[in-house]
Parts: sequence; C-alpha cells; structure tokens
Amino acid sequence: MKETLNYSFKRTLPILFGFFPLGIAYGILMQSIGYNALWTGASSTIVLAGSLQFLMTSFFGGGVSISAIILLSLLLNSRHMFYGLSFIQKFNSFGPASKWFLIYSLTDESYSLHCSYKQKEGINEKAAFILTSAFVVIYWVFFSVIGAYAGSLITFDTTGIDFSLTALFATILVDQMRTEKNITPVVIAVISSMVSILVFGTDSFILPSLLITIAALLVFRKLLEPTAEIQEVQE
Repeated sequence: MKETLNYSFKRTLPILFGFFPLGIAYGILMQSIGYNALWTGASSTIVLAGSLQFLMTSFFGGGVSISAIILLSLLLNSRHMFYGLSFIQKFNSFGPASKWFLIYSLTDESYSLHCSYKQKEGINEKAAFILTSAFVVIYWVFFSVIGAYAGSLITFDTTGIDFSLTALFATILVDQMRTEKNITPVVIAVISSMVSILVFGTDSFILPSLLITIAALLVFRKLLEPTAEIQEVQE
C-alpha cells in the first residue's frame, strides 16, 4: 500500500504545482467578492469544477437567471459526460463505494491521469485510482481555502494567473504524446477544436469539438485498433 501511495502522489505532483497558483487565485477571487474561506472550501468540495467555479463568481453578483446558470453550467461541463462514459466499466469493477467516489472526483486532471495509467508490478490499480483522485481533490480544496485566507494579504497583480490551468493541460498532453506512438487521436482533436472555434466561437466550441472528435474516432476506429494491438504486442 505504501508503494501505491508513493506512486499515486508522484503522479499527481504536476497537478499539485498547477493547482497552487490556480487555487490561490480562486480563493482570492472569492474573498474579494465577500465569500470567506468556509464558503470557498464548500464550493471547491461540492462543485469541484475549477472553470465553473471561476464562472460562478460572476453568478454571485446577481442579474443571472437560474435557467441561464443551469444552461451555462451544462455547456461548460458537458465534457464530463464523455469522461464518465469512457470509464464506466472500469469504475463498476471497483465496487459501489469506490465507483461513486471516482465519479464524484472525475475532473479534467484526474481523467488525464486515469487515461495515462499503466499497470506496474506492486501497484494496486484500484487503490491507485482512488488515491490519485483523492490527491487531486485535496489539492484543489486546500489551495482554494488558503487563497481565501490569504487573499487580503496578497498585494501583487494576479491578472492572468488562471492561465496556469491551460498550461497544466498542455503539459499533461505533451507528456502523453511522448509515451504514445500513435498521436492520431490528438491530431483529430486539434483539428476538430480549430474548426469548432472558427464556426462556433471561443465561448461555445467545446461541446461541438467533443462530438466531432468522438464521431471521427468512431469512423477511424478500425484503422486505430490494429496500431494499438501492435503496440501492446511490442510492449
């Protein structure tokens, strides 16, 4: 168990460093609009969606209808439906309690780590998935609360600090591309994203891009599967 704990912690270190400025920034923002560390911690624990939580701060100011909030939240986090579908069988195999925790804690970061997980000798797969998710949740809640506490003490300009989330995703993507021989899915995703941005704009491209990517992967599935089988034989 100790080996699995160390393994899971090391895998989440990039998330730890990425969440440090991002969580602090969210805590500062919450504190600046009048919500203390308790509310910040509750938001990070219950909502557990970084981009949506940043958007929520504008909702708190009023003037946004409940229906608009529901629609915006659905559009912004619709990608999680696809995340869950890709791991539904894996999570079911871990048992009810573990399954519900893994569903609750399935964020962009934990999803990326789950996708890149490779079985190693001496590592308990179920425990590794749970610990990885738990570390991600703990990092986010901890740093957002610290940010709320320390918000009034930080005087430097924090404009642009939320870009660390984008940088974190880019780092994870590059790391996965370095370990995978077939980057066709990445190429498909990049092209679909660019097309969706041109057609739907930067505020509404995520869902169309995901749908296009999934459709393309299904179409080219037979071409991709032999490559994956060859790679498994070589390993």
